[in-house]
Amino acid sequence: MNWKNLTRAINEQLVQQDLPNIHILSAHAMQGGESHHAYQLHTAEKNYFLKCSPIQNLPMLQTERHSLTALLQSNTVTCPTPYATGTFDTFAWLLMEFIPLNPQGDDMQRGRDLALMHHQINHKPHPFGWFEDNFIGQTLQRNTWTSDWVPFYGQHRLLPQLELSQLKGAPNTLYQSGLELIEKLPTWFQNYQPEASLLHGDLWAGNSAFDDQGEAVFFDPACYYGDRETDLAMTELFNGFSPDFYQGYHEIFPIDQGYQQRKPLYQLYHLLNHFNLFGGSYLQQAEHSMQQLLKQSRS
Repeated sequence: MNWKNLTRAINEQLVQQDLPNIHILSAHAMQGGESHHAYQLHTAEKNYFLKCSPIQNLPMLQTERHSLTALLQSNTVTCPTPYATGTFDTFAWLLMEFIPLNPQGDDMQRGRDLALMHHQINHKPHPFGWFEDNFIGQTLQRNTWTSDWVPFYGQHRLLPQLELSQLKGAPNTLYQSGLELIEKLPTWFQNYQPEASLLHGDLWAGNSAFDDQGEAVFFDPACYYGDRETDLAMTELFNGFSPDFYQGYHEIFPIDQGYQQRKPLYQLYHLLNHFNLFGGSYLQQAEHSMQQLLKQSRS
């Protein structure tokens, strides 16, 4: 990476995007993620965070910028302020606020913050979906506005992952079982009608941390309006959130008693996505989860 050319290109594009006050002087590499490189950029006033990805991933960075903006506009959680997106050579980039992060902090308040975000809706009833399709990891996530949560979750969450799994080499039995599960989705919603909440959308422990004051910071979102239980289910899929987190959440927005039955249903979406992205044992986990859910629906 030619730093001088990179910073020159970013500065030029910032001027074009009416951000002339941000003038990058230097940069250094930081630890990145699975699909991107990360850099801390230095100006005379403060530092910024730059996420770089192959140029074909520009739509991913643009939708991430929109999701971060939505979280900020909810006035409920802390996340990096996004400033601009652009391209340089063979790379796409997203420039955002730099927040020094720590793994430890006030986990009870982190739960409260998430609950406040889920509870905040400008008007009700609100449809499920988002104003654009975005990405869960590197997988396209369909967000067509839908008035009913059950068909939204079946047609725009589970079905696309099942279709993609066929291209990734999953057995046809997984696909057929998935279609049966989609037909039986109403089983889990006989006594529960979720309202649309603003969701983080990709909330595992790696996408949340704490700032220097111990306050929660959320990042790498894939926002949409959906059942808040989907965010909670993902926090439990890969662990990383303490009992204090769930206590804090429950204080603000009590969790429905049927959540434990729906939790594996919502975790299935992410197991399928992880198989489609990474392969490996995620296939067996998805198959096992699906069979347990089908067994539950038949009882």
